[in-house]
Amino acid sequence: MLDRLRSIVQEVNAAKDLQSTLDIIVSRVRKAMGTQVCSVYLLDKELDCHVLMASEGLNKEAVGHVSLQVGEGLVGLVAKHAEPINLEDASLHPSFHYLKDTGEENFHAFLGVPIIHHRSVLGVLVVQHEDRRRFDEGEEAFLITLSAQLAGVIAHAEATGAIEGISPSGHKTFDTVFPGVSGSSGVAIGQAVVVFPHADLSKIPQRHARDIEKEIEFFKICLNSVRNDMRDLHAKMAGQVAEEERQLFDVYVRMLDDSALGNEVVERIKMGSWAQGALAYVANEHVRNFEAMNDSYLSERAIDIKDLCSRVLFYLQEKDPIETEYHDNTILVSEELTPAMLAEVPKEKLKGLISVKGSGNSHVAILARTMGIPTVMGAVDLPYSQLEGREVILDGYKGEVITNPSELLRKRYLETIEEENQLVKGLEGLKDLPCETADKHRVHLWVNTGLMADVMQSLDQGAEGIGLFRTEVPFLLSERFPSEQEQSVIYREQLEAFAPKVVTMRTLDIGGDKSLPYFPIEEANPFLGWRGIRVTLDHPEIFTAQIRAMLRASVGLENLQIMLPMISNVNEVNSAKQLIKKAFRELLQEGIKVKYPPVGVMIELPAAVYQARTLAKMVDFISVGSNDLTQYLLAVDRNNPRVANLYTAFHPAVLSALQQVVTMAQAEGKPVSICGEMAGDPGAAVLLMAMGFDVLSMNAAALLKVKSVIRSLTMEVAQDLLEQVMELDDAQMIRSAVDLALYNAGVDRLLRSSRTN
Repeated sequence: MLDRLRSIVQEVNAAKDLQSTLDIIVSRVRKAMGTQVCSVYLLDKELDCHVLMASEGLNKEAVGHVSLQVGEGLVGLVAKHAEPINLEDASLHPSFHYLKDTGEENFHAFLGVPIIHHRSVLGVLVVQHEDRRRFDEGEEAFLITLSAQLAGVIAHAEATGAIEGISPSGHKTFDTVFPGVSGSSGVAIGQAVVVFPHADLSKIPQRHARDIEKEIEFFKICLNSVRNDMRDLHAKMAGQVAEEERQLFDVYVRMLDDSALGNEVVERIKMGSWAQGALAYVANEHVRNFEAMNDSYLSERAIDIKDLCSRVLFYLQEKDPIETEYHDNTILVSEELTPAMLAEVPKEKLKGLISVKGSGNSHVAILARTMGIPTVMGAVDLPYSQLEGREVILDGYKGEVITNPSELLRKRYLETIEEENQLVKGLEGLKDLPCETADKHRVHLWVNTGLMADVMQSLDQGAEGIGLFRTEVPFLLSERFPSEQEQSVIYREQLEAFAPKVVTMRTLDIGGDKSLPYFPIEEANPFLGWRGIRVTLDHPEIFTAQIRAMLRASVGLENLQIMLPMISNVNEVNSAKQLIKKAFRELLQEGIKVKYPPVGVMIELPAAVYQARTLAKMVDFISVGSNDLTQYLLAVDRNNPRVANLYTAFHPAVLSALQQVVTMAQAEGKPVSICGEMAGDPGAAVLLMAMGFDVLSMNAAALLKVKSVIRSLTMEVAQDLLEQVMELDDAQMIRSAVDLALYNAGVDRLLRSSRTN
């Protein structure tokens, strides 16, 4: 049976369209199971019924014409309960509904199983037989397994029809939604421009070189051409992003150096391979090695290598440059978007980005956020190759792509875009006003940064401090560990720009989804492994160099705070504090007049929540990392589109944990802050303020929106709302209660901003 199953799936995968897919299924399943009838009914949402879309054994004339209303007949019952139904004689069942045009009166035995994709029932797969008998457990298991295997294929084929604007029954469809994850917030409407790798590395045969010296010479010429292209893109991005982000293209140039990939290819050519084959071999080896590490950041490096090497291959194949036509409202779409693809689009024409693969932490997503371009990543079900020239709506708040938009939906999103533009203009007057409630309760709004571009934007929005400086960003953009001096220069820029306001620098937080290419961490489960403070305590030389760089950078400014990530026990805090004191004493002995900074911890793990009071006694401040804490409490990776819908900071368990941390910190008289997306959600910010958080730290783009909401409410209203939602046991109910409170306060126009679900 396993071989038959594999064969059917392979054949279905090769089908050219939905109807071919279904015809193959019914034909092969009937044969494999030895039944007399196999049929597929698909849900047509437009007509709200299950349509007979394919059958072997029933009247062919009925296909596409016969349907059952939702919930009608045995097919409707299978779909309704999302469970198999196995009957000896279907006609005796009270839900049986005879379809006279099908010719099914001769068949008694019935087995129907639901076709389910992402919790949605797409349709029902049915087998029937003349004999009065129950299908055995093996037959039922086979059909269930096959249905599960085929669900994705059918969903993709249906989606293809949706792209064309056709429902399973051939009716016109609108507003087909493809889920992904948000890479950069915002909304865009535009025409899709689909881009592909410049050349396909996977289709290069291995051949012997006729003239090794000529192959090497030509390869080096092509290599240099790509280097020049990367330098041109570096120059093109000037004024669009900060120099740190532009340096990414310098990294690409260095990856192609004679000491890196370029040398490996040359060595392979010397062994007798032609240049194209040598390049493909080296590239594929590196890509396989990176992808095998099961690390999202390293996976993104694999994408970079494929992109760079495909550009070299393009020159090796001596093709003419590709002139892509970009529309005035371009939505750039690719299977794997790269920074180089983004940089090739004129900035004034680029309205949005869609990548089938990748996460919110990819290079492209980071650049998109800096440039303010709405982006959706990880849209795994999107038939992207068929989008060229089509109008799409991109919702960067929800992480959704909408094809075939209706005029009504299009109008609604146009209004949203206009509202956002007006909102931004209307909020500018709040920049210099204090963040306080209508009854004068003061809340401090800080920002999260990683690059100097973030700092400039934050100061422009009236930020009062930095609650989280992600020190790993310069490490991620480098090809080696930055030296103490190099780190000190970067940190000084941040501290000087914000002085005298506080800058909270988190010590190196790598591991999980943030692994360095020059310091790979290979683990089966990286999120539960070697990350954050665990890495740096195991490498005191890295930790000490970073602390020394921070302290040196703060001389004469004294606005530095140091924060320790991923704390799970008190021993980690004690060890880290000892190393900080050691670095401090060393610098004093070297004659550098440093001041000992406040030291705090991040509460990101459930263990730290339960030890919050003990930790508060040991440090100068407490800060909650809401993103990771929510993920660990709910066991959900928010960048995984399969489960991203389960990620919500409004879950009662998350709110209870936050309340507990605040209570424990206040009991020890220590200031408590929160940094993460939750702080930048206007509705969530109201609850956090009511809990007693002293500081809310967020992305700069959310700052004025949060300030507007807080200034529109009283602390009494906020506390009443908190008391109300803490009695609720469902995240959606809590979200609705918060939305209603903001609506009553007249600030519902801000509900869309930076939603944390």
